[in-house]
Amino acid sequence: MQAEIGTPEAVGLSSERLERIVPWMRGYVAAGKLPGLSVTVARRGQVVFSRSEGLRDLARGLPMEDDTIVRIYSMTKPLTSTAILMLYEEGLFQLDDPITRFLPEFRDMRVLVGGSRLRPETVPAERDITFRDLLTHTSGLTCGFMDATLVDRMYREEGVVFQTAETTLAEIVARAARQPLLAQPGAEWNYSIATDVLGHLVAVISGMPFDDFLRERIIRPLGMVDTD
Repeated sequence: MQAEIGTPEAVGLSSERLERIVPWMRGYVAAGKLPGLSVTVARRGQVVFSRSEGLRDLARGLPMEDDTIVRIYSMTKPLTSTAILMLYEEGLFQLDDPITRFLPEFRDMRVLVGGSRLRPETVPAERDITFRDLLTHTSGLTCGFMDATLVDRMYREEGVVFQTAETTLAEIVARAARQPLLAQPGAEWNYSIATDVLGHLVAVISGMPFDDFLRERIIRPLGMVDTD
């Protein structure tokens, strides 16, 4: 169901302040940070601001429009979390179950405590990673693109990169399981590839490829006709 078009003041917002978004958008385009972008503000079921700036196709000079289809990047995270929780609701696992029930490659993990790339110092993980750890980014996993720690570097060198990989989700998850953890499971929050691992778990537990599960169980039932 689409939101109705309304005035900002009708829902307690300011038309003048919403217009301040426009120069911010144009600034990103002018600086070359984004080729184009769309911004929509809605409140209480009403769209009160919708604007597009820049180009959706640089080579052909086509403008960004309200219905331009773009990659949703990290908005796959709520879809993935929804998928794994649907399987939880079906009683297929508990949130504090170790993921090693389904991914034995994560058994006997090590945690980095010092050393160098050639001679890393590690200690045994005190317990296995749980589903709750993955959902809350407290698993001890990390992301190679952040380039902030030695483990991040290991991820890059070992090909734990989901965005550009030309192999399967299962293979990249297996590579991640061969790297040390950044912290003990449950001990620290750290943005990570946890949601990617959850996506693989969806496939393993459901017996369906991850993209098929999202398409058949979430995207199509919700009528998300422009999402795939």
